[in-house]
Amino acid sequence: MSGVLQGKVAIVTGAASGIGRATARLFAREGAAVVAFDRDEAVDETVAAIRHDGGTAEAVRGDAGDERQVAELVQRAVDAFGGLDIFYANAGITGGVMGGYFDADAAVWAETLRVNLIGPFLAVKYAAPAIEKRGGGAILATASVAGLRSGAGPAQYSASKAGVINLVQTAAQQLAGTGVRVNAICPGLIETGMTKFAYDQARAAGHEDKIGQLNPTLRGGEPEEIAAAALFLVSDAASYVNGHAMVVDGGLASSHPTARRPGKGSTW
Repeated sequence: MSGVLQGKVAIVTGAASGIGRATARLFAREGAAVVAFDRDEAVDETVAAIRHDGGTAEAVRGDAGDERQVAELVQRAVDAFGGLDIFYANAGITGGVMGGYFDADAAVWAETLRVNLIGPFLAVKYAAPAIEKRGGGAILATASVAGLRSGAGPAQYSASKAGVINLVQTAAQQLAGTGVRVNAICPGLIETGMTKFAYDQARAAGHEDKIGQLNPTLRGGEPEEIAAAALFLVSDAASYVNGHAMVVDGGLASSHPTARRPGKGSTW
C-alpha cells in the first residue's frame, strides 16, 4: 500500500464512528499505520475494516480527556510502530444537553470542556515531543463552526470548540521551531452519531430536503469530506499551514443570517 502518508504513524481519537472512522480509514489507505482510539467498542470495527482493506491498525479503548490514558496512548503508538508523526484529536461530545443557555449545569460544562478542549490540550502535550523526535509532523483537532459564532450547537459545546480554535493558535506558537504543526478543522453539519437525532427527525417528518438548507451547497456534509480535509492538513502538502482553523461547512460561515428568495441567486 502506498500513498501520501506512507511510512507515517498516526493516532486518531473518536475513531469508532463518523469523522474519526472515515479519517482513520483514509489515513490507512494512504499508507499510515493507525492507532484508532475511542471509548466505544465499535473502534474494533474500524480497525477490522482497515485490516480488511490491507492497512495496518491497532485499536485502543479509552478516554480522550484523561491525562494518563492519553500519555499511554502516545507511548503505545511509539512502542508498536517506532514513533509518531500525526495525532488527530477528533473525539468530542455535545454534553448531552441540547436546550438553551440555562439548561446545562456546571457539571455538563465541565465534562464537555474536559473531553472537547482538555483532550486536544493533552494531545498536544504528549504527542508533540514524540512527533518532534521524528523530525516533525502534524497535530490536528476537530473544532466546529459552532466555535466561530452562536447558532450551531449548545452553549457548552460551542464554547469548547471556540477554545479548540484558540488552542491550535497558541500551540502553534509554543511549538515554533520544532517542526510540529498544529491546526484545526471546523466542520459544519455532518451526518455522524452526534447529529443522527437531527437527521432522523428530519427524515421522519419528510423534511430530508431541508437538511443543510442554510448553507449555499444546500446539503449536509459527509464524514469522508472532513477526512479529506484532515488528510491534507496532516500531509506534507500542508507544510506551510500552521495555527489555522479550516472551515469545511458548505459555505455556512460565509454569510450573516439572511433570507433567500426562491429561485434567486442573491439574498438582496
